[in-house]
Amino acid sequence: MGKKDDKTNVMRVLDSLGLEYGHREYRQSPSMSGAEIARSLGEDPAAVFKTLVTAGRSRRHYVFMIPVEKELDLKKAARAVGEKSVEMIPQKELLPLTGYVHGGCSPIGMKKQFLTCADESALELEEIMFSAGKLGRQIKMRVSDLQKAVELNFFDLCK
Repeated sequence: MGKKDDKTNVMRVLDSLGLEYGHREYRQSPSMSGAEIARSLGEDPAAVFKTLVTAGRSRRHYVFMIPVEKELDLKKAARAVGEKSVEMIPQKELLPLTGYVHGGCSPIGMKKQFLTCADESALELEEIMFSAGKLGRQIKMRVSDLQKAVELNFFDLCK
């Protein structure tokens, strides 16, 4: 049905905002880690970010973007959003909540926009790469342009 060059919802949002971005595709394997995806695309894993969705004790949801080789520090994440604690949402809740599947979750174009925080290491990079909203597809763009698409807050979020 869809062609490989079809735009994802993320791309349509970025196009509607007039923001520049690059688009990359890779052969997705269920066992591929984010770092392996980064290397397969010839990218530094420190500049490729994963999008994680959490729930706070208040039952509010939060989105965190961190480098693919890092692990989210849940205590730092909770402090960043003013919660006593946050935890990763169950994988089965991701699609109904965000419209995205595990491995294809993007901070742009979710069903509802949640408070989004990125690891402060992103501020040291001119561009970062993240999911284009579908498995096997990535977006690369300037951090300053990403901030125009999603209100981002920057914190030390990794272990």
